[in-house]
Amino acid sequence: MKKTVYILAFLLASFKSFSQVSYSGFIDKYPIELVTDIYLDKEVRAIYAYSDFDEPIILDGEIQKGKLTLFEKDKTKKNIASLVFENFDAENNAMAGTWTNLKTKKQLKISLSKNLNNGDSIKEIIQPVTLGNKYFKLIISGDGYVVTGVKILEKKTDKLLQKIDLDCQLRGLNNITVGDYNFDGIKDFSVFESSYAGPNTSSLYFLFDAKTNTFFESGFSGVSLEFNNKTKRITERNQCCAGASVTTAEYKVVKNKMVLIKEQCYKWDEKKGKIG
Repeated sequence: MKKTVYILAFLLASFKSFSQVSYSGFIDKYPIELVTDIYLDKEVRAIYAYSDFDEPIILDGEIQKGKLTLFEKDKTKKNIASLVFENFDAENNAMAGTWTNLKTKKQLKISLSKNLNNGDSIKEIIQPVTLGNKYFKLIISGDGYVVTGVKILEKKTDKLLQKIDLDCQLRGLNNITVGDYNFDGIKDFSVFESSYAGPNTSSLYFLFDAKTNTFFESGFSGVSLEFNNKTKRITERNQCCAGASVTTAEYKVVKNKMVLIKEQCYKWDEKKGKIG
């Protein structure tokens, strides 16, 4: 069992992003990896996970006057620890900082070196959600904008349990979501696929097969799907024409297939001034 700490600091890959760089090094005696992807407005989101447990912790932060500060929060959203890098510059090949327990004031040194690999592109990104003894890493394309796959790994041992090829947009911290998508009482996972005009999005849904202990693509499709575990129904909402037309649909799941129950279309009513 390796002694590694993964720290993932990155923002959504988009035109607002100006720097996507990966580092490796140490916090005190513990090996770490750090990946940064920072918005032009200097806001930062992050994941912090100790490999002894592989339980991701989401961090928030910012860059102010050249100082990168990341905060770990408790369940009440109170800051409990910080990672601070003075004189931060994404162009530098090395960086140093300090980890601080904000309650006890205990501090540990951080020392990192840039991983020079394919133009500093990120190859793998740990995700903020887990499933039982499993955690996830996205596989990223050389340009850092496309998700080409996902790795499902065993906590603590980092054993590769399954690898699935993908072709999806990179969304950032929340590319993967967990939920019971076929309402069988077992958690599955989904991967953000793409965003479209307005609020419309799509995802790929992978169901868990208890017999093989692996996940398989469900074939579920639709725009902005929502899953209700109480009613055991899937709802879809597709908005177009700047909100002038909205189509909704409701499905049930039969033998791991989406079956349409009803569909409705709403148009903008000029007289009433609303969708109806």
